[in-house]
Amino acid sequence: MGCSPETLAGYITGNDPATGKPVIKEIIDLLTSPVNPRQPACKAGEASREGGRPALLGPDTEENLQRLFYANGWTDGLPIILPTEERVEKMLQGTGASPDEVVAEFFLEDTHELVKPTVANIAVIAVMAGARPEYFPVILAIASAAEPSLRPSTTPFGSLVLVNGPIAGKIGMNCGIGAFSAVKMANAVIGRAWTLMSHCWGFARPRVTLWSSQGNNITYNNMCVAENEARSVWEPFHVQQGFKPEESTVSLFRGWTMIDSSGAASNRPITEELNILYGAMAPIDSNATIILDPLVARELKENQGFKTKEDFSRHLSQNIKMAAGKYWGFDAVDMLVGVEAARGVEPYASWKKLPADEMIAPYHNPEHIRILVVGGETSPLFKASDYRHLATLPVDRWLPEQSLHCTDGSCGLPDRFNDYD
Repeated sequence: MGCSPETLAGYITGNDPATGKPVIKEIIDLLTSPVNPRQPACKAGEASREGGRPALLGPDTEENLQRLFYANGWTDGLPIILPTEERVEKMLQGTGASPDEVVAEFFLEDTHELVKPTVANIAVIAVMAGARPEYFPVILAIASAAEPSLRPSTTPFGSLVLVNGPIAGKIGMNCGIGAFSAVKMANAVIGRAWTLMSHCWGFARPRVTLWSSQGNNITYNNMCVAENEARSVWEPFHVQQGFKPEESTVSLFRGWTMIDSSGAASNRPITEELNILYGAMAPIDSNATIILDPLVARELKENQGFKTKEDFSRHLSQNIKMAAGKYWGFDAVDMLVGVEAARGVEPYASWKKLPADEMIAPYHNPEHIRILVVGGETSPLFKASDYRHLATLPVDRWLPEQSLHCTDGSCGLPDRFNDYD
């Protein structure tokens, strides 16, 4: 983004700045080369990886092993818990799934490899992140999305993990005061596990699979929180996605911009505040995720008449406005939405013909405006973002066998977890 048409054309007709090879030849080679299946770098067990590298490392000092993991690109640069066989086996007790079960599958463009991490692979990563076994089902649910937290793009994407259902309270996730802060162990290590997956899966290699010009420090633990269902006046996010209240889920989001509100909802209409905040964002495909303190949600329902989250989303869709010239002036909109307008897709085709000062409602699809309730009710504030909802995944299918048949929402953790209280 921000380059002239001549520069952009040069990327196709010229050479790849990273490899020096003609770009068109690289595209043809990628489309015609066979896929090479492999296991990810972080693997448990005694079997050898392709190429003869042993899955188990020899004995060494803690300091040397920490350096070795970093040198191999398996960590985020922060210290890890070394994944010994004993620790990995203990982590595997947190799920009823087989250690050999494949959790996800994705393709690495640069090496033409199909990566299929197993439950055992994810257990190694969970240990490295500092997780407890009771966190493991949540981490497996995140892994099952086959979505790295670090995306191979030049833009500094940020990611968000939202946990809903009984599991959030059982493992002590923070949904209240300081939910996004460095306070609770569960939030911190579950979010970090997603980043370590990205490293071990091969998505954190600068100029190979990671091209983010500036990067994003949010990806150290990916804004990992639980929704404050107990204090929310609306139904939980996972129920909106078709799950039952007693089911536990993980929802993943990704976007560019996250802005804190500066005014309280009681002193200025929230739509007015959101108009200001969303005026600073590039509204790609009308995606927005708004994270409200329970005080704001209560104000909106009890005093402003929004009985459901969907009511509020429809209101925002109709009332967040922007001049057409400003909308098309965003590089990202011009690049990603302009092609849709050229194809005649509405409403973009009509918006392209409007005078620059004509007002439009760029968040035209209320289903793309997600409302989450998180916070400790110390102030009626909120966060506005352009984050897109990627997926909502079930956690219960990864629980230990003892918990799989619970249907009343009262599932307890096995006794072996009591050692961690």
